[in-house]
Amino acid sequence: MTDMTQATTSGGGSWLTSLADWTVSLMEVIGPVGAGAAIALENLFPPLPSEVVLPMAGLTASRGSFTLAEALIWTTIGSVVGAYVLYGLGRWLGAQRLRRVAGWMPLMKVEDVDKTVAWFQRHGAVAVFFGRMIPLFRSLISIPAGVSGMKWWTFGLLTAAGSLVWNTIFVMAGFLLGENWHVIEAYADVFQYIVIALIVAAVAWFVVVRVRAAAQSRRRGQLDGA
Repeated sequence: MTDMTQATTSGGGSWLTSLADWTVSLMEVIGPVGAGAAIALENLFPPLPSEVVLPMAGLTASRGSFTLAEALIWTTIGSVVGAYVLYGLGRWLGAQRLRRVAGWMPLMKVEDVDKTVAWFQRHGAVAVFFGRMIPLFRSLISIPAGVSGMKWWTFGLLTAAGSLVWNTIFVMAGFLLGENWHVIEAYADVFQYIVIALIVAAVAWFVVVRVRAAAQSRRRGQLDGA
């Protein structure tokens, strides 16, 4: 094990530490391209937290394996590449396929797809840019962008801009904190838990509203038939 990998293990034996070790090893083998590959994978598999991968790029840069500029450039390239894969999935699905899916899903309506697409066509640029700075949404925002037919070059520019802001924060944190990168984990975890809690609350609210509406519709039907 190299000195750099040993530095990452100072935070204990958690799965995050194992991920950090793997990320550093990848960067040691193939340089800043490894940082880009790790972030591309993070886009495709949201449980992989960029809040851990990105500081490792900064840490590795601080050790002189590559420059800080290379870390920022390649992590941003990785973000865009990973996002384009999900964008392509959204384009392939399209609104028509999603309407068919919504038609047989419980509590969902075809109109939900139309409303979502219409909203995204109005506010998609803001959603893509700022969505790149929110855990989980970083990846998921690419799919509705594809479904709504956002121009590929517009999507790419907004994704690159938003990713560069997010990546710079965490790469710089790893670069400046060095072996104390674990300090970032506590803040990143709190942010992610808040986002997850908001998502759960929104889903719960949606289910309650739809169940109540379905119950009221059944009661009206029974009264009309009486």
